[in-house]
Amino acid sequence: MSHVSDLIASDIAGYLKAHENKSLLRFITCGSVDDGKSTLIGRLLYDSKMLFEDTLASIEADSRKWGTQGDNIDFALLVDGLAAEREQGITIDVAYRFFSTERRKFIVADTPGHEQYTRNMVTGASTADAAVLMVDARKGILTQTKRHSYLVNLLGIRHFLVAINKMDLVDYSEKVFNTIVDDYRAFAKQLGIENVTFVPVSAFKGDNITAPSEKMPWYRGTTLMGYLETVEVDEERTQRAPFRLPVQWVNRPDLDFRGFSGTIAGGTVKPGDRIRVQPSGKESTVSRIVTFDGDLDQAVAGQSVTITLADEVDISRGNLISQADTPAGTADQFETTIVWMHEEPLLPGRFYLLKMGAQTVTASVMEVKYQVNVNTLEHVAAKTLGLNGIGVCTLNLDRAIGFDPYTENRDTGGYILVDRLSNATVGAGMIHFALRRSQNIHVQHVDVNKAARNRLNGQKSCVVWFTGLSGSGKSTIANLLEKRLHAMGHRTYLLDGDNVRHGLNKDLGFTDADRIENIRRVAEVAKLMVDAGVIVMTAFISPFQAERRMARSLVEPGEFFEIHMDVPLAVAEERDVKGLYKKARRGELKNFTGIDSRYETPEAPELRLAADKMTPEESVDQIVALLRERGCLP
Repeated sequence: MSHVSDLIASDIAGYLKAHENKSLLRFITCGSVDDGKSTLIGRLLYDSKMLFEDTLASIEADSRKWGTQGDNIDFALLVDGLAAEREQGITIDVAYRFFSTERRKFIVADTPGHEQYTRNMVTGASTADAAVLMVDARKGILTQTKRHSYLVNLLGIRHFLVAINKMDLVDYSEKVFNTIVDDYRAFAKQLGIENVTFVPVSAFKGDNITAPSEKMPWYRGTTLMGYLETVEVDEERTQRAPFRLPVQWVNRPDLDFRGFSGTIAGGTVKPGDRIRVQPSGKESTVSRIVTFDGDLDQAVAGQSVTITLADEVDISRGNLISQADTPAGTADQFETTIVWMHEEPLLPGRFYLLKMGAQTVTASVMEVKYQVNVNTLEHVAAKTLGLNGIGVCTLNLDRAIGFDPYTENRDTGGYILVDRLSNATVGAGMIHFALRRSQNIHVQHVDVNKAARNRLNGQKSCVVWFTGLSGSGKSTIANLLEKRLHAMGHRTYLLDGDNVRHGLNKDLGFTDADRIENIRRVAEVAKLMVDAGVIVMTAFISPFQAERRMARSLVEPGEFFEIHMDVPLAVAEERDVKGLYKKARRGELKNFTGIDSRYETPEAPELRLAADKMTPEESVDQIVALLRERGCLP
């Protein structure tokens, strides 16, 4: 079963050529803790002769120190490389290993079994073609077995092998094997999993791993390696799908050549094929398929190519080139499943970066429709998602993108969410379908625009965004500023936090999620007022940087002025006109900024006013001077 070949000694070039043309299977091992995932991979590496002598010597030494198999080699140590993993005898991070046989190359991801490491397991499964689900024959189907089955199915893996392990510890019992098979088939039916293969194995002893076991003559099915060598890989399936090319680079080396480069995510393409560019919908015909080694007559999924078109079509990085008669969809609102992968919870209304292939857009979750309890498959009401939470949500983007449902194409239907401040990956998502309302809503052209309204008002409209702790003077200064501007003859409006909560936002509380929605609505109203040609002032605590950045992004550069009312907490408490701090200190007012809810200080506001060290009039003078300097006032 090893990749070792006589060609290595006699014809190394021939061996490398044969090795290059082998298909590649990516698969994961998953299941509950101590089911034997790492041991199985170690056994595959050992039996495939993929270990150097010094590695074997090192493993033998580590087995004596860390191993759990007495004097025998502990194959799990070939994969569990972290010190914490060896000390605890568990897998924490995803470990990737390569091995090969005469028929195929393999990349295997050993994923952790603990529930707290679900995000690590999702990472390993995201690129896999098949899953080997380990079940301890002594314990049968466990909660984590069901959890990983759900996740693997959710992530679009279509090929399941259930390896019922540790058969040596149940005397190679056919009855035990059949009972577990029946139990798992009943559960798989609930998930709609149909393509399941069951193999009784002993990863430690090597039974039914690479060769049929003499100790289980009652089993006449495939070995585990036999399954891995013959199961269909995703690449073969995606080649039958409609053509998709996410554009990674517009290749323009000179005036005479303009090509579009990327890795084909589905289907095949030939010169003369009709294509459609999305989201624009423009169509053209493929002229050439260019590679480093010369032009191709045909290219298939998985190949990296540059195509040229017969027409001059506006195409940018991140656009999707599709087969014209079976194009991808285009939309800016979706139903989607999100796996949350960060300690900070998902908050509806907060803006994140969505990355799908080479395109990056701004996205926000409009609603968490429900969270899935993957242990029971129950749908649970939820407003947010915490670490490792899985929920069905509605998602809104700042512009339309080309996409396919994740079940049809993982490359054009899967995405990640990235925090806009820290650049940390916080979630992974799978698109179900476009929301119907996104197809029915269009931008209506109007003839009177913002520039015309500004000319009529004799000013440049803008947002003056006051932020700071309660009691810092936001409302006081905003009110004085509006009086000053009104006296000067300018069109203004003041959106005050308390006033807005009496009407537009009266349904919102003070949780982080409600605070975010509060600011989202205010920012959208402020955007409309700027379009109306008005100088709008907002007086809100707006405690989070992400939402203040979101508000800024809604208007054009030079139209947003962040004013930080920089007052120490002690001074704000002394002012406490409304008695809110006293209530918060007594525990009568929950989620109060500065006490039990954080305030994120602006990093680079247009003005930082030490309102406890200057008069209100002096503060207003500085703001008016800023607006004149930036051209908002004549």
